Amino acid sequence: MTARIVLLVTSPRLPAGLLTAQAWDLVRAAGVLAAAESQQTAALRAQGVAVEIVDPTAEALLARHDETLVWLAGPAGDEDLARDLGLRLARDPGRAELELLYGSWDPPGARLLDAVTVIDRVMAPDSGDPWKLEQTHQTLARYLIEEAYETVDAIAAGDPEGLREELGDVLFQVLLHAELAADFTVDDVAGVLVDKLIRRNPHVFAGTQVEGIDEVMANWERIKQAEKSRDSRMEGIPLAQPSLALAQKVLQRAKGLVPLPGQATGDDLARQLFALAAEATERGLDADEELRKAVLRYMDQVRDAEAAGQHDAG
Repeated sequence: MTARIVLLVTSPRLPAGLLTAQAWDLVRAAGVLAAAESQQTAALRAQGVAVEIVDPTAEALLARHDETLVWLAGPAGDEDLARDLGLRLARDPGRAELELLYGSWDPPGARLLDAVTVIDRVMAPDSGDPWKLEQTHQTLARYLIEEAYETVDAIAAGDPEGLREELGDVLFQVLLHAELAADFTVDDVAGVLVDKLIRRNPHVFAGTQVEGIDEVMANWERIKQAEKSRDSRMEGIPLAQPSLALAQKVLQRAKGLVPLPGQATGDDLARQLFALAAEATERGLDADEELRKAVLRYMDQVRDAEAAGQHDAG
């Protein structure tokens, strides 16, 4: 009878011993071989599974005479061992049958756990990175803004690979701030987000009936207002946003309460800019975006002039 070699792969991001029923039936019947002791081998032993630590080579496994041999792969999956076994058995197919069995697999979002682990290591006192150890929420704030802008650029460029990378950079900043915080952890950050999403989407989680997007948005704003209990319309406006965007947000919140600023005269540049923001708000335009478009058009004109040799790049 041809020997059977089963490569048992499990997720290192799930609790040890959390296996499928098929995997448990197999390991209880045949035991497992492994390259080293681990939390997984300890969990199996605790449930009465025979565990043997052996040489992690294809030749050593093929030299055994077990009817069914179960190899418990390490956290990285032991791809080199699997490849070596496959090549040897391709040359001598009668020697054994090779199978792959997933005893557990990563749930969606599992790599976020890896990201948290890496950040923990990067920010550890013995990491050997003095720059990161000197950072604070205040010193990192500008990088969060920069990464957000770079993400918007990737979206505008229609660049999915760039967007994936830039979103990772934004996530890095979020994890850094959570790591630096003394009063909360990244789990607290995620917990607040989950609670907020469930609370503000009753049509998804609480069976609330809605008629279209307008009602969804109205519910969101109503729940948000009840949560914040603000004493002023001006509370909660992010002051660090670009000044034109800040002006429009203030004008939108103040509409119907305070008259819009009139047309400025003379050299009062600030009042002129504020008046333009008010005009854009009245016309339903995004003043910051309109200015951005004008700047980008001007940049194209500069490039055209450079290409024509009218100006050098210096």
